[in-house]
Amino acid sequence: MPAPPTDPRAELAAEQAHLARARTELGRMRDHTLSLTADGGDAIAGEALAHTLWLRAKALQDDPGTTLFFGRLDLEAGDDAGERLYIGRRHVSDADGDPVVVDWRAGVSTPFYRASSAEPMGVRRRRRFGIEDGRITALEDELLGESASTPAAGQAGASELLAREIERPRIGPMRDIVATIQPEQDEIVRADVGTTLCVQGAPGTGKTAVGLHRAAWLLYAFRERLARTGVLVVGPNRAFLEHVGAVLPSLGEISVRHTTVEELVGGHGRARATDTTEVARLKGEARMADVLRAALWAQVGPATEPLVVPRGSRRWRVPAYEVQDMLDELRTRGVGYAAARAMLHQRLAHAVMVSMERSGDSPDDRVQDAVARSAPVKAYVKAVWPEARPAAVLAHVLTTGEHLADDQRAVVWDKPPRSPGSARWSEADLVLLDELADLVDRTPSLGHVVLDEAQDLSPMQLRAVGRRASTGSLTVLGDLAQGTTPWSTTSWEESLHHLGKELAAGSTHLVELVRGFRVPSSVIEFAARLLPSMAPDLAPPESVRSNPGRLDVVAVEDAVTGAAEAVSGVAAQEGSVGVIVPDAWLGRVAVALTSAGLVHEVLDGQHASEALARVPLFLVPATVAKGLEFDQVVVVEPAAIAAAEPDDRTGLRRLYVVLTRAVSGLTVVHAEPLPGPLAG
Repeated sequence: MPAPPTDPRAELAAEQAHLARARTELGRMRDHTLSLTADGGDAIAGEALAHTLWLRAKALQDDPGTTLFFGRLDLEAGDDAGERLYIGRRHVSDADGDPVVVDWRAGVSTPFYRASSAEPMGVRRRRRFGIEDGRITALEDELLGESASTPAAGQAGASELLAREIERPRIGPMRDIVATIQPEQDEIVRADVGTTLCVQGAPGTGKTAVGLHRAAWLLYAFRERLARTGVLVVGPNRAFLEHVGAVLPSLGEISVRHTTVEELVGGHGRARATDTTEVARLKGEARMADVLRAALWAQVGPATEPLVVPRGSRRWRVPAYEVQDMLDELRTRGVGYAAARAMLHQRLAHAVMVSMERSGDSPDDRVQDAVARSAPVKAYVKAVWPEARPAAVLAHVLTTGEHLADDQRAVVWDKPPRSPGSARWSEADLVLLDELADLVDRTPSLGHVVLDEAQDLSPMQLRAVGRRASTGSLTVLGDLAQGTTPWSTTSWEESLHHLGKELAAGSTHLVELVRGFRVPSSVIEFAARLLPSMAPDLAPPESVRSNPGRLDVVAVEDAVTGAAEAVSGVAAQEGSVGVIVPDAWLGRVAVALTSAGLVHEVLDGQHASEALARVPLFLVPATVAKGLEFDQVVVVEPAAIAAAEPDDRTGLRRLYVVLTRAVSGLTVVHAEPLPGPLAG
């Protein structure tokens, strides 16, 4: 229940004074960090310490455009009687070590997000601050617990400051939502590091921001563990990563790596070929993992000749049937191809040692190591268990078709390359090479991976991500209704299986977010008309925005000219503007915008950071729009956007994505009839 402070002016002045104090203390902390040196150790240790100090100083950099805290908790009487906690983006303490601002990730900050009248969690008063240009401009109190019965708490209703912050226009990269996290979002953010969460979230429910804040919370709560094992964010394209890339630094975390799936497997080469949609779909199927495994291990054995090792005046012999038993046993151990091959050297040497002991010799471990490294053993292992090169194995499969089922043979090359080294790999091939590389040498696991837009990944791509978290956990984010690839999933249980995390396991959970905070009700209701035709099992999202937003559907003679006119009408409004067009129309619409004097930047999915910083008007191909958000959105020719996809279902899903990018207003410009579900 929001309630006014007793004396707003006096309270506001006091809070401004506390903010000034917090800024002074933060500056003192940063100056102290900069004054420290890395002298006194060896060069390598000194360099590492210097880098750590630099990171610490960077994390303590103040942002004058915002405040160091956004909320306050006044606790009820008890052991902490009268204690007051200011909740902010990072911890700030005074010279004595007492907290001036408490990090939002600390356990004592949890009530700021979850306390309610029914469960006050020891909170007497929750205060929110209105903030403009780094200054506190408004206060709003909510009285809980015993205080909720006082007359001052009699004003029922939602938080106006919270609604204002959610609906505030934005320009450039995605903002953090640390001041507006809702209880259901906070439960996801603070889930244990060993828990894998799959978050099904409708447009505007904040699933991406929740995933990023979860990464920040994990790094705070389990810093030592994750500092060793690492945290990775995987997104759909570079424009998306640039869009969200400012969130973690704003929360004081600058060590998280961002990548796409294509970049994740890019160490195996550069994609220089393009598959047809059908071939890409076949290469992305999970059964390709079985094909590659069979092709790799088919290189082993059988043992048809005995091993003979000359040593001194004797020749030691290991029969072929004994070697075959070793091969069979090593293949079933569940270790990588290369590790099992290395074990074979020692197994053969041990067999020779046993023969020596039976003859009365007393060899020690040094003799076994010498035999394992001997030329006869190396030559024998090379013959029965050759070294594996992923490129050669994949080239063999795509050239001969061995191990493929009849309905998979479309992946076979029409014109095989002269050698694996000259092969022109496609993006799907690079994922297969990554699978083979993992079969040869296990891929190291990270501590935590955040995977966004997961619904669009093929089973083989999911496997590539999952093996990076084989001993860690994942936060999987997506929306089944926004799947826009021919291989997009229809089941999170299936996707989690390919990621190596089973829903039946107690450490993996599926949660759903349906309350929308970003997309206004008029826009989400318009876009939700598409759901029955493409994702009938999903519940329609529910907008909780106080402002219904603006929706204009404009029929025109020419969509390109109409787009320029529509953009001219909304470009003067506060905030960012995204003009989303069919990919093939990008050049024509760009010319029309330029002719109308509308300065804009193109977000092409690769180079977005400079564009995001320069202008508030962006021209966006429909295939790049996923995950982005703008205050005002102009969607040009929905029918053409849908028709550009390979089938009707994917076309409607693509359209659903572009229609739900708006934060304040949506203009739909069309010359062709709207797709059926949107008509009328």
